[in-house]
Amino acid sequence: MKEEKYTKKGKLVKSYYEAELEHLQTELVKMQEWVKQEGLKVVVIFEGRDAAGKGGVIKRITEKLNPRVAKIVALGVPTEKEKSQWYFQRYVPHLPAAGEIVLFDRSWYNRAGVERVMGFCTDTQYQEFLRTCPEFEKMLIRSGIILIKYWFSVSDEEQEKRFAERINSSIKRWKFSEMDLESRAKWIEYSKAKDDMFAYTDTKQSPWYVVKADDKKKARLNCITHFLSKVPYKEIKYKKIKLPPINKEGYVRPPMDEQTFVPDKY
Repeated sequence: MKEEKYTKKGKLVKSYYEAELEHLQTELVKMQEWVKQEGLKVVVIFEGRDAAGKGGVIKRITEKLNPRVAKIVALGVPTEKEKSQWYFQRYVPHLPAAGEIVLFDRSWYNRAGVERVMGFCTDTQYQEFLRTCPEFEKMLIRSGIILIKYWFSVSDEEQEKRFAERINSSIKRWKFSEMDLESRAKWIEYSKAKDDMFAYTDTKQSPWYVVKADDKKKARLNCITHFLSKVPYKEIKYKKIKLPPINKEGYVRPPMDEQTFVPDKY
């Protein structure tokens, strides 16, 4: 009997979702190994409204990968020193070396979003960002970096539902901040800022890809599938490995004090 993909409400069946995710994560491992072998440099930017599900996708992408190869960058508020630097300077040290994948959980596009709307930058700084960002990204691409940009789109109704979940959950409460409240109060300003940002930075060389994120499971599968399609890779065939027996001759381990061990609570 063929497994059903969707429930009567149009949601993905849990077993189908988990099987698809496992398949995609296997492909991500293959891609990772190819990136490492061929010395590729990959940058993926995740932007979008608060509670749009960026973190969930990043988690599923990196879950089975080597953290020395696939690295997550989520920078906090810039220091006074960083505020005085060239705007892109604080992001440059986090760019990948050969054989690395860097996932930016928010990025230099903070200037076109929250900094613009909340007044954390001047109009001159904002206009300079819009002029220089496409040039900066062209430089990255010319240097050999594969640059992929995702914008996660979520409806007002779904965002409100997710905010409520965060507020009422002891596990998720840390995700909700005062800035989230401000984002709801400035919905029009954020929408206009996003549209202006796209007008300047959605270029032929470095386009934005919009992920419809009201359904988290579909968003994860769709985004990962697309990501895999944007990085050319081949499966690396490894030699079969036969584990040799452990040779313990000539060494007796000293006894350990019982207090050394973590107590068996479970």
